[in-house]
Amino acid sequence: MEMEKIPQAGYKIMGIDIAGFNRRSLIKNIGLPLKLLKSFFQVRGIIQEFMPDAVVGVGGYSSFPVLRYAQAKGIPTFIHESNSFAGKSNILLGKKANKIFVASDGMEKFFPAGKLLLTGNPVRRSIVGSGITRSEGLQFFGLSPDRTTVLATGGSLGARSINEALATHLDDLEKNDLQLIWQTGQTTASEYISKGRERKGVWVSDFIGQMEMAYAAADVVISRSGAMSVAELCVAKKAAVFVPFPHAAEDHQTANARHLLDKQAGLLVKDSEAREKLTDTVIALSRDKSKLTELKENIGRLAVTNADEVIAAEILGEISRIVKA
Repeated sequence: MEMEKIPQAGYKIMGIDIAGFNRRSLIKNIGLPLKLLKSFFQVRGIIQEFMPDAVVGVGGYSSFPVLRYAQAKGIPTFIHESNSFAGKSNILLGKKANKIFVASDGMEKFFPAGKLLLTGNPVRRSIVGSGITRSEGLQFFGLSPDRTTVLATGGSLGARSINEALATHLDDLEKNDLQLIWQTGQTTASEYISKGRERKGVWVSDFIGQMEMAYAAADVVISRSGAMSVAELCVAKKAAVFVPFPHAAEDHQTANARHLLDKQAGLLVKDSEAREKLTDTVIALSRDKSKLTELKENIGRLAVTNADEVIAAEILGEISRIVKA
């Protein structure tokens, strides 16, 4: 997705040929050593052409050869770990990184304590600075201001468990006077879009370009618990029911959701139980005004609105200190 979206935002992007380790099918890893070797040659060419003063990695297998090569060449490297359970690439790279920015406390179990800085996760300006009212958001989606509004999003590709649960229980939502903003994601979108468009109180699409409008309109949010989704919901101060993607690396989405549960800042429904339990959980929450208020207040206390500025300032400051030394 980033190969399409980043150029649209006006930034240059260069890809490398690399793949992650497949834990479910070892035979699919046969070509991995060759891809890794090829990626190092590609990274060498990119870095020699660009001549960076610093290299920043945000995790995932694609960042590994980039930061590893930079570290071998003595270029300052920085890591941002967005999840509350660190990924393997970041753990390995953290040993030689200059600084490691994290979004959660207790990350000393993954990284050298002296390199850690708790910054939170960057959130786009359109959400941080949003002054959009609930009525403006609802008007944008053509929904009623008199009904409780549920926003469901499973990311750009969608979440099958969330989509199936909603498609199965649209009648239950309607009977309980709930209306729905439904981002299906691109995978099997047409199937769910056709079901949603049959309903008066449902706005449905495969993608929401203006999430600030969706957050403003929503009273309850159904979401995966990836780090960036969690960060946005904290800033938007939304009562959320999280359905963690169970196959994420090291099951970090479940760790993210449980981190919020421990702070009474969200609810959790297992992916395997979403079809049976998700809509009932949402309906019950929509009726419990005190619980809604509690979740909004607690998740709002975890919001960080200036992580991007803090991270940038620390990187520039560290580069300046290295140059002066």
